[in-house]
Amino acid sequence: MRRPALLLSLVVLAIAPSLAAARVHRMVVVPGEDRFTPFALTIQAGDSVEWVNEDTDDHTVVSNDPFNTAGHQGFSMLLPGTDSNGGQPGTLTLRFNHPGTFVYYCRFHAVLDADSQPKAPGPMGGIQDPDGNFGTPMNGIVTVLPGDQGQQD
Repeated sequence: MRRPALLLSLVVLAIAPSLAAARVHRMVVVPGEDRFTPFALTIQAGDSVEWVNEDTDDHTVVSNDPFNTAGHQGFSMLLPGTDSNGGQPGTLTLRFNHPGTFVYYCRFHAVLDADSQPKAPGPMGGIQDPDGNFGTPMNGIVTVLPGDQGQQD
């Protein structure tokens, strides 16, 4: 009887590190609102963040290098919308291996015009909801706290 228990213990010990490494926090682009939610996310070193674009429009995840201390310098990736991705949400996953900040934005929806309104492709160069209200630029921040792994990029 000791052999099955020993074998089960070995299997659990072999699987446990991979389960810990697979922690994912989701960042979702809300359909029709052109924003990342939540705006700010705090994770630990070794965790991953998954962006899911449930919007019909394409968006991007681009790093602001002057404020980016958590790795992924010069990052710029298209996050396809459902219209250009066969009806499926586009996804992107980044793992953050050391503490710092990752400030990012959508290059399509993060520029303000002279009247401090967001500029974006589309009618009148702005992000508007059906009621005619303008939104805020599409950006966000991931704060990475020290984690158990202590890994470096």
